[in-house]
This record gives sequence, structure tokens and C-alpha cells, in this order.
Amino acid sequence: MPSFDTVCEANEVEVRHAVENTAKEITTRFDFKGTSAAIDIKDNDITLTGDADFQLQQIMDILRNKLTKRNVDVRFLDEGEVQKVGGDKVKQVVKVRNGIASDDAKKIQRLIKDSKLKVQASIQGESVRVTGVKRDDLQTAMALIRKDLSDLPLSFNNFRD
Repeated sequence: MPSFDTVCEANEVEVRHAVENTAKEITTRFDFKGTSAAIDIKDNDITLTGDADFQLQQIMDILRNKLTKRNVDVRFLDEGEVQKVGGDKVKQVVKVRNGIASDDAKKIQRLIKDSKLKVQASIQGESVRVTGVKRDDLQTAMALIRKDLSDLPLSFNNFRD
């Protein structure tokens, strides 16, 4: 029976390279000389530090640019609150999404059920498996998911025939 998995996974290697390139650009840019501007990644958390909110915004713009050049969707980033660290320094933690949240998985399941297509969706951990009899129905389901849930950076893998 044909099936595919709907997943939300960022390419971790490309994300790490983009963060490293951003750090390299921060050290070479003239407007960051003599400041505490820095970027660091640990697991799925990217930490931005700087002297002011404006500086964090500049670092974030550089990071988005580097991610885009490496074909990583910037919708994977969940920006946290800007926090005061000591003195006049600020930091921000940006989380990289990995896996579909249970609310979003239920939305996908409900969307497929309401579409009246001859396919079934089942939640499997952090992914949603869609199975059906015809390959065309599965491709229609993919198009439906992409159209209605455009705020999530979803991808489809394990397409089995």
C-alpha cells in the first residue's frame, strides 16, 4: 500500500555551517569590532549575544541570509525573547524546530480526514504517515497539506509505492 511520511526536519549540518559562517562574518565586519557580538550553537539552540537589541537584529539578519544561501527554510527558527544579561549586554535564544508538534500533527490528520480523499493519516511520533490505495491520491494529499499549512516548513519522505 503506497504511503509517505510528513516531517519537519531541518538539515542540521547546513544549520551548523550557517551559524559558523555567521560567526566568521561577525568577526570580520567593521561595525562589530570591539563589541560583544557573538553567535553559538548547542544542540538545537542558537544563542545570539550582543550589546543592544539592534545588534541582535543584525546578527539575526546575517543568520537568515546564510541559511537561505544554504537552502534551509528560515521558518525552522523559533525566536525567543531578548534577555538582559549583565551590564548592558543582551542575549537571545533561537530554537531550531525538529519534528511536528502534536497540535500540528492533529491539524494535518484532521485536514486529511475532512478532505474526503481516500487516504488515512496516522501520527507516528514526530511525523505523520499518510497511506492510500492510489498514488495520485497521495500526491493530492501532499498538495493539500502544503497549501493549507504554509506556515510550517514541512517535507515529505519515505514515499513507498
